[in-house]
Amino acid sequence: MATDPGTNSGKPTRNSPILRLGLPKGSLQTATLELLHRAGYNFSTRERSYFPSTDDEELRAMLVRAQEMARYVMDGVFDAGITGKDWVLETQSDVHPVSDLIYSKTSMRPVRWVLAVPENSDIRSVKDLEGKRIATEVVHIARTWLRKNDVNADVEFSWGATEAKCPDLVDAIVEVTETGSSLQANKLRIVDVLMHSNTQLIANREAWEDPWKRQKIENIALLMQGAIRAEGRVGLKLNVQRDRVKQVIGILPALRMPTVSPLANGNDWVAIETVIEEQHVRRLIPELKRLGAEGIIEYALNKIIP
Repeated sequence: MATDPGTNSGKPTRNSPILRLGLPKGSLQTATLELLHRAGYNFSTRERSYFPSTDDEELRAMLVRAQEMARYVMDGVFDAGITGKDWVLETQSDVHPVSDLIYSKTSMRPVRWVLAVPENSDIRSVKDLEGKRIATEVVHIARTWLRKNDVNADVEFSWGATEAKCPDLVDAIVEVTETGSSLQANKLRIVDVLMHSNTQLIANREAWEDPWKRQKIENIALLMQGAIRAEGRVGLKLNVQRDRVKQVIGILPALRMPTVSPLANGNDWVAIETVIEEQHVRRLIPELKRLGAEGIIEYALNKIIP
């Protein structure tokens, strides 16, 4: 008996619809696969293979460069894909933005596209770029930014090693950075920020109009957002005497007010459960113990769904 692919019961049949999902290959690949794992989607990759296997029979995935993803989603090669907001803008792709996913290859924060020049350069602002040469991967973004500032400069596409091109080949570069440390290591200073960008889940507009595909894409977005919210947080359980509850709650930096429940074996003790930032645990557990807390349990979180 065939199962309804829109429900959670049973396994999909061979006639069930499939969602074609594009995953970013390269710098975002590891972070994306780890995030999807915490969201409940397990992908495994083999060396030199562009087609990860998955435990979700309703998904078919392929690895492509983030720079190319938005065009493939727009053209319907993929129903949905994960890429940067910057590459959607750079490729001028008409896609449906489903969800902002604030993570990058090394951190859980947005990235910046910046104008950078050698430390000893005379360039101090965008106006100083008049007649200069700039190298970047995001030619469209750079040219649009220059037009907005009424500046004429030569923008050329960089095939890589952009940071090494200043000052011998170009006067300035437009490069992506998370912390700025790589630019500093190459003796470059940031003059201006063109845009902030973050990872996005995007959908093909026709696929978004399909009820089953839309629900599947929304499910992925919900669970990935939940995994992002859980990053750096842990659950904490403990038992404490009822007359100490106010003191304990007073020192807990909870995501929301903690849950307080009476224990089954008496009225003098209660159980407290909460979610906190992991960085606070090393300070809190000794304080909780001094307040008389017992049975303290710290546990990892995969997802937090508000």
